[in-house]
Formats: sequence, structure tokens, C-alpha cells
Amino acid sequence: MQAKDSNPPDGGYGWVVVVSAFMVMGLTAAVLKTFGLFFVEIQQHFDELASTTSWITSVTITVFHLGAPVASSLCVQYTHRTVVITGGLLAFSGMALGFFGLNMVWLYATTGFLQGLGISFSWTPAISIVSHYFSKKRALANAIASAGECAFAFIFGPFFQWLIGQYGWKGALLIIGGIQLNICVCGVLMRPLASSCFLEASHRETETPPGNGASRTDKEDQSPIRPKTFNWMLVRRPEFVLYAIFGILAAMSFFVPPLFLVPLSYSLGIDESWTASLLSILAMVDFGGRLLCGWYANLHVTKSIHLLAMAITLISTSLMLLPLANNYLSLAIFTGFYGFFFGTTVAIHITVLVDVVGMPEFDSALGLFMLIRSTGGFVGPPLAGLIVDMAGDYRAGFYMAGAILVLSAGFLIILDRLQQRKIRGSKIRNKPEKSTLPYPSLHILKHQ
Repeated sequence: MQAKDSNPPDGGYGWVVVVSAFMVMGLTAAVLKTFGLFFVEIQQHFDELASTTSWITSVTITVFHLGAPVASSLCVQYTHRTVVITGGLLAFSGMALGFFGLNMVWLYATTGFLQGLGISFSWTPAISIVSHYFSKKRALANAIASAGECAFAFIFGPFFQWLIGQYGWKGALLIIGGIQLNICVCGVLMRPLASSCFLEASHRETETPPGNGASRTDKEDQSPIRPKTFNWMLVRRPEFVLYAIFGILAAMSFFVPPLFLVPLSYSLGIDESWTASLLSILAMVDFGGRLLCGWYANLHVTKSIHLLAMAITLISTSLMLLPLANNYLSLAIFTGFYGFFFGTTVAIHITVLVDVVGMPEFDSALGLFMLIRSTGGFVGPPLAGLIVDMAGDYRAGFYMAGAILVLSAGFLIILDRLQQRKIRGSKIRNKPEKSTLPYPSLHILKHQ
């Protein structure tokens, strides 16, 4: 059961929810983003190919997306708070069990499946409840919340490197799992919107004198609480389908650079300490890109979908140039460009989804979008790993990611054209017919 949020508070306790979501983003997406630090360690420990090791990240990403509609359905039936707390417990379980590191299949099941499900059950309701609490400032609120991923990734890069050096990759997984238990605390702070928006209305109903109040039926009709169901029929909307295809292609690309950035730097002979700093640089410029894009989008100067298309084009350009780097300085510069434009994309893509389907269908759309996008996250890393194995060069993975992003931008352009055509058609249908005849009687005779 959820509250009608036609008039979200756009502030107040909503900022507490934003801070909580900020923390959840950091304890979920940032962990996934910096997992590349474990890539070489695990690959060497089990003596496996890059394509085999990359399946750990692939399973995590896939379950993260597949669990989204389940998380959205649970949010509809229960509360966002309950689902986030459950996600925190699952994320901890995945990392804690991964500590045993029995074999690759064990890691697929723990740091892959359980961790992915925990991220899904934490990330999905956290980003969803922020959109419910904000309307006019939605782009800015989403940008601030999503920036938690960058802020934590900035810290996690060198911190995880230190943990691996001190306790080994297995001990590092256990410690990270303990840190992720803080997701449960953040979930407790995510108060259902009904209790904050409609507390005053409920208080007035309680104080209504006996005999003068409305009947129970009248109160139920006026109640802001209404049942909601998950809408699977969104897959029949052409606009949603086009945006989902964009999501699939983007997911195939987005998780490749963080996965192969560390191995690429090693192949160039860059020291491990400097390699960890690359992830920190990536997180720092990503953070700036999200906040700057959120602020700009909040001005409503440029359409959100146009802003997203430009960001995707610039990301693909950055990925095509990044493999040209041959030392630490050039690699850091290209990484910075990629990170900044990636941040602008993450800051705005949820707002574009709201524009495509409307706020009443947002919870269902978010779950379905993540579910459909999972195919891209499932195929992307292994495909890039296969290409890297065949080419014998980590640069090939970046070229693949850049080329696919160019294709995804094309679907955004098609979506924008479709939306504009529908708007023009609606204006033509609603435009009153003007008579060109001099007398009203002649106009009537003409139609007869």
C-alpha cells in the first residue's frame, strides 16, 4: 500500500530520505563499481581466464537487474523501508559467504547472486522513494542521491586496495560485508511517504467529535491510501520499449570500463598504488558530473532526453580515446573525461524514465526497465572478456563499449522523435476548426 503522491513535499523530511539513499548508493553501487580491484587477485588465485572471472561481475549485474521488478512489487505491497533492510542483510550474506572462496562457482553464488540480489533490494527502493518525495526538484534530488556511488567509490578505491594488501581478497570481502550492514540503518530512515505527508489529515480525523464526523465509508473514499498493482503492460508502449532497448545497450557498455581499467593500467606497467588512484579520480569526476547535471537539469533549460543523448555521445567518444593512453597521466585524463560524462548520464536517466511513463507508473516502469536492461549487463562483461581474450589486449573491451554506446544513442533520438510526433498530433487533434466561409450558415451547409 502506498500513498498518493500527486503533491510530494519537495523538501522537508525528503532531504533525510535523500541522504539515506546517498548512503545506500555508496554501499551498493560503489562496491560493485570498485570490484575490479578483486579481478586480478581472483583470476590469479584460481588461474582462470578473464572471461571466466568476469562472470562474477556479470552474475551480480544480472541479478541486480532481475531482482528489480521483485523489489518494486514488494515496495508496492509493503514499504520501501522493509525492502531496503532486507537488501542490506542479503548484501552482507553474499560478501560474508564469499569469504570462504571455495571455487569459482561458489563465488558466482555468493558475491555474484546474493550480492546482486542485495544490491537490487537496496538500490531499487532507495532511488524510487526519492522520486516519490520530490517533483520540481526531482532531477536535483536524484543527482544528489546517486552521487553517493561516486563519493564512496572515491574512498573505496584506495581502501579496498589496502584491505586486499592487509587481509587478502577473502578477508577484504568479509570486512566489506560488515560495512554493508549499514544499509539496514539507512532503510530504517526511509519513512513511508504517507506517514509524513498525511499525518495532519489523519490527526484531524482523530479529533473529529462524535456524531459530527463523516461516515466510515466517506472516510475511506477520502483516504489518501489506495492499493496499487505492478503494471506489466508497460511493455506494450512503444516509448517504453525504445527506452528499454537503450538501457540494454547502455548496460552492455557501462560495466566494462571499471572492470578492465585496472588490468589495462597493469598492462601499461603502472604501479598498483597509482592504479587505485585511477578509481578515485573516476569517482571524483563522476561525482562532479552528477551534481552539475542535476543542477542544470533542475533549471529546465534543456529537455532531459536531449541532455541524456548528448552525454551518451560524449561517453562513447571518451571510451574510443581512452585506449590511446600509454602512461599514467594520459590514462588519468581520459578516465576523467569518461567519468564526468558517465556521471551526467546516471544523474538524468531516472528523470527521463519518469518523463517517458509518468509518475503514477514509475515504480512498475523502474522494475521493468531494470529487468529488461539485465540482458545487457549479463552479456556485456563476458562479451568484452571474450573479445579481450581473442585480441590479447584490454583495449579491445573499451572499443567495444564505445561502439555499442553510439548505437544506444540512436534509440534515444528515435524516442525523442516519436514523442515530438505524438505531441504535434495531439495539438492538431485539439485545435478548434476555423471556418473559411464568410457566413456561419454557409459553414453549416458545407458540412451537410
